[in-house]
Amino acid sequence: MKTDGNPIRFFVLDTLSKRIFLIEKEISKPCAIIASKENRSTPLKKYILYAILAALLYALSTPISKVLLSTLEPTFIAGLLYLGAGFGMAIVGFIRKRVTKVETKKFTKAELPSIIGMVVLDILAPIFLMIGLKTSIPENVALLNNFEIVATALFAAFLFKEVIPTRLRWAIVFVTIASVVLTVEDLSAFTFSPGSFLVLLATLCWGLENNLTRKLSFHDPLMVVVIKGLFSGTGSLIIALILGQASWNVWAILGTLALGFVAYGLSIFFYVSAQRGLGAAKTSAFYAIAPFVAALLSLVIFLEWPKPQFYVALLLMAVGSYLAANDFKKENSKKISP
Repeated sequence: MKTDGNPIRFFVLDTLSKRIFLIEKEISKPCAIIASKENRSTPLKKYILYAILAALLYALSTPISKVLLSTLEPTFIAGLLYLGAGFGMAIVGFIRKRVTKVETKKFTKAELPSIIGMVVLDILAPIFLMIGLKTSIPENVALLNNFEIVATALFAAFLFKEVIPTRLRWAIVFVTIASVVLTVEDLSAFTFSPGSFLVLLATLCWGLENNLTRKLSFHDPLMVVVIKGLFSGTGSLIIALILGQASWNVWAILGTLALGFVAYGLSIFFYVSAQRGLGAAKTSAFYAIAPFVAALLSLVIFLEWPKPQFYVALLLMAVGSYLAANDFKKENSKKISP
């Protein structure tokens, strides 16, 4: 591994390589998969590629959004990202409909509260994230995104009465401690970073939104992404216009729309596609590398070395992500066992 003698870069690269090694090790284990005839005939490598693409595409969001924040306002970017995902996946859906025949279940009035809640939370979350990103270093923001695991599990347990398994409880502890470490701005004075708090608010919104989206998961996932993108993006855009934060820099707008399509829309699309062949457990294991890839990209792009607590949090986040992914693997193996 070439690191040009830089111990900090070596640490980050070494941590990422160990994470990828653990994922490869999990894939090599024999597993029972209940699959359709299509899944049996399709090479497993295809679905592995989908999972890797989902993680890598989402990882692009944090560092590139940080660059865009030098030209556009946070609320405006949040709206454009979701609109890019919505319009992009709508085009994908149109093409898919012309090429293949897909039968989907229609939404009902009973699901309207979940849809409204999903849209409102998807308006708030990216706004919090972009404002937090503007005042924080992107490496910290990338790792803080892992707090979404904690938020999703806690909302599922306390609001939706789901049981939290032991490994996931330990994952929550590690990720929470790491998030607190990242939020501390000055260890000597023990002051906190407002930007980090906003990022945590974003993950809380997405954690609740994940639970609401779960109720809609039996519908076509592509159409769920389209609804999220178009309505949440429009809501954020209206707020940006009211606040006078809209900008008409055409190239920056097109770039943000493209980023939304790739990092939000396509990422979710590939994630769902990977689940068809790998199952939720192994797909989650791959996707858990996204924050670490985003942190590495931020280090490479900005060359802005984080404070010491970043590396402590990096280790804690890695342990938490590993426990969470392996908990999903354990639960999934129980479900598919004969």
